[in-house]
Amino acid sequence: MVQDVRYVRIGAFAVTRLPITEARDHLADLGNRVALRGERIVVERRGRSLFALVPMEDVDLLERMEDEWDLEAVRERLNEPARPFARVKKELGL
Repeated sequence: MVQDVRYVRIGAFAVTRLPITEARDHLADLGNRVALRGERIVVERRGRSLFALVPMEDVDLLERMEDEWDLEAVRERLNEPARPFARVKKELGL
């Protein structure tokens, strides 16, 4: 069982933080906690965050948000005046 654990509240969500040595030894258990209970787990080395284990719902939400940000950027660019292709190539050094 995972023992060296700290719990931190970030916004409305509690986040479990643990060293990578603990995560390595208990990956299957941690995976179940994330997938079945929706826990968020941050894995650290020497107190520095390395990566997070999060439910797929969080990943799906992040991807939808990124798509929306990309769409906003495209819409902003569509309002800019067009530039000749030769000028774009020159600006890019092609």
